[in-house]
Amino acid sequence: MDALAAAAVAGATREELEALPAPRRYTAAYIHANDTGLFNNVQDKDVRKSLHVGMVPMPELAPDEALVAVMASSINYNTVWSATFEPVPTFAFLKRFGMQDRWAQRHDLPHHVLGSDAAGVIVRTGSGVRRWKAGDHVVVATAHVDDEEPATHADGMLGAEQRAWGFETNFGGLAHYTLVRASQLLPKAPHLTWEEAAANPLCAGTAYRMLVSDRGARFKQGDIVLIWGAAGGLGAYASQFVRNGGGIAVGIVSSPEKAARARALGCHVVINREEFGMTGREPADPAVAGRHLGKLIRAAVGDDPHIVFEHVGQATFGVSVYVARRGGTIVTCGSSTGYQHTFDNRYLWMRLKRVIGSHGANLQEQWEANRLFSLGRIKPALSVTYPLSEAAHAARLVQTNGHTGKVGVLCLAPEEGLGVTDPARRAEIGEDNVTPLRTLARA
Repeated sequence: MDALAAAAVAGATREELEALPAPRRYTAAYIHANDTGLFNNVQDKDVRKSLHVGMVPMPELAPDEALVAVMASSINYNTVWSATFEPVPTFAFLKRFGMQDRWAQRHDLPHHVLGSDAAGVIVRTGSGVRRWKAGDHVVVATAHVDDEEPATHADGMLGAEQRAWGFETNFGGLAHYTLVRASQLLPKAPHLTWEEAAANPLCAGTAYRMLVSDRGARFKQGDIVLIWGAAGGLGAYASQFVRNGGGIAVGIVSSPEKAARARALGCHVVINREEFGMTGREPADPAVAGRHLGKLIRAAVGDDPHIVFEHVGQATFGVSVYVARRGGTIVTCGSSTGYQHTFDNRYLWMRLKRVIGSHGANLQEQWEANRLFSLGRIKPALSVTYPLSEAAHAARLVQTNGHTGKVGVLCLAPEEGLGVTDPARRAEIGEDNVTPLRTLARA
């Protein structure tokens, strides 16, 4: 560990951090352009073969950026996409971004440092950064936006130059250091550990925009919300937002073990996919599966869903359109089982349903979601952690759907449990209430 990283881990002051030089190279999890053909004609695209951990060069800091010493990160599905080079190798994103200006050109490299979540300590700020300083404890929001674009000022996600940090940009969070724009920074909840805080930004922000924001489904009290993958990263936060907001969360899971975890996260009703005939990743007959699922939901809560929380895609989308109530909303942010969706449009147009596309979260939405963690209203969905040296194994767990909630990665933090600066608040919430999935695992 270099001197600056060691100082950040030890809780050094602003002055002490600024007096130490940044290293010329640092440890990171990355993919390499030479591997883009690795999985040609290969059925099992095992990310452990393509995701490397090693030393990479430290980039120059731009005026609007901060250098963050990353204490912990987490795995998102975009890391799996990156490491399988699907649907396209991310080096195409970096090349296109690199054409923008000299600062963007830094990103166009033959290696791509991945990771779209991070919690850590600011160790440097660019000359144009005003609101943040070295020593601040932060988490990092995913949206990398261009504040000179007019559309950004209406909604950060609408700008043509908006990108997902650590997926469509380089220098992501699965590393000892990350380079981020100041407009990505959020204050870390002081009662959370590094790994607990790092689990939240991408999935919680995405779920908040999908459900709560006026740009999403506009969830309200009493709404019945059907949540696919309720024990996974996105579903874990969706369930909490629904319950916390006075709605009725109906979670779909794939095993009895995941059913218990979905209940721990706040689902009022949990349904196993096998109960309505969905057993694999291939699309089911939407009308047949939808009829069975609809009966199960009505038997449990008395009505059809007002909102369907979609991110699974090809295997479930037809069922989602079928099962939503008349006038209901299907809100989607992804397609983990495939991008080509087939559904019977009669159930959409004749029953006046809506499909809303949602992507990430703007800074205001991220800030609002982050505040709920600081208040203790929403809990981290962390289930397990790995060291950075085993980031590829962590990503493989997500790739094979062997996880629940979020899979954390310890970067500079030498062990779990560090980073809490408000132990009184943590005690008030209750140790067993901070991370429900980990409490359930210990039971």
